[in-house]
Amino acid sequence: MKDHLESSIFGDHDDHDVPAHEAHALDVHDAHEQDDPHHPDAAAATPPASRRERADTGADGGRGRRRRRGARPGKARTLRRLIVIVLALGVIGGGVAVAWTALRPVVEGFLESNDYPGPGTGEVRVTVAQGAGGASIAKELVDSDVVKSSKAFIEAANADAKSSGIQPGVYVMKKQMRAADALAILVDPKNRLVTRVTVPEGLWASEIYPRLSAASGIPVAQYQAAAKKVDELGLPPSAKGRIEGYLFPASYEFGPTSSALDQLTQMVAESTKRLDALGIAPERMERVVTIASLVEGEAQNEADRSKVARVVENRLAAKMSLGFDSTVNYIFKKRGVPTQQMLDSNNPYNTRRFTGLPPGPVANPGESALAAAASPVAGQWLYFVTVNLSTGETKFASTYAEHQRNVAQFQQWCTQNKGAC
Repeated sequence: MKDHLESSIFGDHDDHDVPAHEAHALDVHDAHEQDDPHHPDAAAATPPASRRERADTGADGGRGRRRRRGARPGKARTLRRLIVIVLALGVIGGGVAVAWTALRPVVEGFLESNDYPGPGTGEVRVTVAQGAGGASIAKELVDSDVVKSSKAFIEAANADAKSSGIQPGVYVMKKQMRAADALAILVDPKNRLVTRVTVPEGLWASEIYPRLSAASGIPVAQYQAAAKKVDELGLPPSAKGRIEGYLFPASYEFGPTSSALDQLTQMVAESTKRLDALGIAPERMERVVTIASLVEGEAQNEADRSKVARVVENRLAAKMSLGFDSTVNYIFKKRGVPTQQMLDSNNPYNTRRFTGLPPGPVANPGESALAAAASPVAGQWLYFVTVNLSTGETKFASTYAEHQRNVAQFQQWCTQNKGAC
């Protein structure tokens, strides 16, 4: 059948393949042309049998009737050929249609761009995980419909040296962006959605919570509640569930979905990490942090921190009360010179009345205070006083008499600077 279709289409039809009745029709058609008396070869071309046939035939009408009968098979043959051609084209067309249906996605996928034209619409948040590589970032972008294909993003990243510096975090992007535009957002750290907050040294927890809240929008009450979840905060056992002293002062970046507990836990972890680095065992952490908090509250200059820590150790060894205003201020959460009523407080944190260390830290110390508390400088000092509040100049003494002379110097400064003391 295939050979027949091909021969029908392309016209390679041999005479010996023609059926007898069609061959007869062809002969009749030729005879009609040869009967023309004006044909130059009419006499020579007409075979004897044809002449006898004409002789036996009556009037011209009879001969015409024979010619008409002979013409009908020729028309049928032509019609059949047309039908075959139409059917063949239909078969080929159907095959083409089926092939196009199967191949169309492949062709279109090959021809279609693997990148969106941009600039994109709407808003979507994309999270770049810690340690994520280019393939992981590309998948996240494709899954969020930010870029059209991983290939487009990876090609853009390979062409930009800054792509190796993409930082983990959450980024606000559009859907259906050009890969290069999406990359431009990711390589700029300023585009990260983070809560940035700086906690200075020496603050109380009650002062830190409002700072965190102002930056994150999380209510202070949630930080206060999180501080009570001692089993989840990662505090050392020696802290006995108290978070004060373990909210390490530093600059922090918190993710947009971080909770109050997440943030406090991160700060506690930073504190214990610094203590570990100083070689402080967990059972000693509470003592070191408490002394460091006193150093943070009393030392006016960096150079004095280690000396203040030594005064604490010397007084503890001598069974003397520490007599620090910072511990009294902690009781009342009030900064400045304590009033007499405050100094008379019967609270165990009042080191004016009670010997030994207070029950726990009275501030959240920074690294230098922790280092000073862990390894105080050698010395015999038992006293110290700041003699100039403007400069923070502080004088240390080993005897009470020497200390009194330093106190007199401080009083003189106050006289010369009315309202400063």
